[in-house]
Amino acid sequence: MRAVLCLALAGSLSCTVGPDYERPSVPMPDGWRDGAATRGSLADLEWWKLFADPVLNQLVEGALRDNFDVRLALERVAEVRARLGFVKADLYPRLDAGAAAGVVHDSRRSSTLAPLIQNPDYQTWQIFGALRWELDVFGRIRRATEAERALVSAAEEDRRAVRITVIAEVGQAYLDVRDLDARVEIARGTVASRKGYVDMAKARFTGGKTSELDFRQAEAELGRVESVLAQLEEQRSHRENDLSLLLGRSPGIVTRGKSIREIPPPPEIPPGLPADLLERRPDIRSAEQQLASATARIGEAKALMYPQFTLTGQAGYSSTHLTGFLRSPSGFWELIGGVTAPIWDWGKNRARVEETEARMRQAVIQYERSIRQALKDVEDALVAYRKSVERVESSGRRVTAQRSVLTLSESRYRGGVSAYLEVLDAQRELFDAELQEATFVRDRLVAVVQLYRALGGGWDAPSSPAGP
Repeated sequence: MRAVLCLALAGSLSCTVGPDYERPSVPMPDGWRDGAATRGSLADLEWWKLFADPVLNQLVEGALRDNFDVRLALERVAEVRARLGFVKADLYPRLDAGAAAGVVHDSRRSSTLAPLIQNPDYQTWQIFGALRWELDVFGRIRRATEAERALVSAAEEDRRAVRITVIAEVGQAYLDVRDLDARVEIARGTVASRKGYVDMAKARFTGGKTSELDFRQAEAELGRVESVLAQLEEQRSHRENDLSLLLGRSPGIVTRGKSIREIPPPPEIPPGLPADLLERRPDIRSAEQQLASATARIGEAKALMYPQFTLTGQAGYSSTHLTGFLRSPSGFWELIGGVTAPIWDWGKNRARVEETEARMRQAVIQYERSIRQALKDVEDALVAYRKSVERVESSGRRVTAQRSVLTLSESRYRGGVSAYLEVLDAQRELFDAELQEATFVRDRLVAVVQLYRALGGGWDAPSSPAGP
């Protein structure tokens, strides 16, 4: 009994070996390359305040509910949480119940089995409860629990990263569809216009005013625009199917909201401070939790180099005959404290510690890389948005100029000053410019989505604090 009390006292005075987690110091820039650091961040805003399209909001909400990756990420969190409960349970005593029955025979009386079955020396009947408790004196179980708890936080951050990715992918796919809608509309209008040119060229050829060459060139241009229209309609169907898959639906037509030109870009793009990414980007937070888990594993491995204290016990009832067991069984109990200490394991425990330390150093590298990747993503998104704005402005001027060129070319052609080839070139340039302008409008909005994603924006707040 004195040994048992000593073990209990050792458990109450337990310590935890191994290093405690501390966030590594990673130098962060004071601002972005263009100097546009702000206190506020685009990621602080709600999505509907960015594009003000109720249909897009509904699509995102549906994707966050039904998207396959989101559902899988949620189940992965449930899996890791269950593993935490499995490991944490070792902190507490384990209590089992059991029963046993048997016969005992002295082999010196007979070497055959017949006496054992017909007339055994005595019987044994037992029912008992068994207790086993590992006293976590050196913190092995607590470090393992700490490591699993950090993995739960990492899984939560991974789930949040999936949600942000799905939001961005749905937004980009929706903008792609609306861009293709705009380009299909441009192509259809151009097809109708080219048919008018074909009719005009045919009438002029029939009337002897022009050669057959003008007529055939007009037909060829009509065929080119019709093939472009068919290609755009195919791309739109494919992109709608992509969006349907993101929504967890079967392929089909997707509801539309505002046109690509009606969706307003935000009036300003506040990127926030680079240091904000440490608390906002889920991939950085997940990498930090992975590092915290790897740090705790070192303590778990080091604890195996120290003695292990256990407390075992049994209590129950027994009898040498079944009738006696049913009427008045005898009670029994025992409580034993034990200690097991490693003496010589050929360096196994030391190698285990070295392995966990190497994994911790890898986690530090992964953490720093995730920070540098996040900074690159934001810088790329800022440049993409700034240049997309410039492209929209320049493409708008190009479309205006090309429309004037076409008008002048048509006047010159009708006046007999120039050949139809000049009109044909002007038509092609205007068509290409209109398609390109629609794409640049889409690129500007997609750049906002990518910046929102790079900054770690999402529809839910961070799920867990940084660190263990």
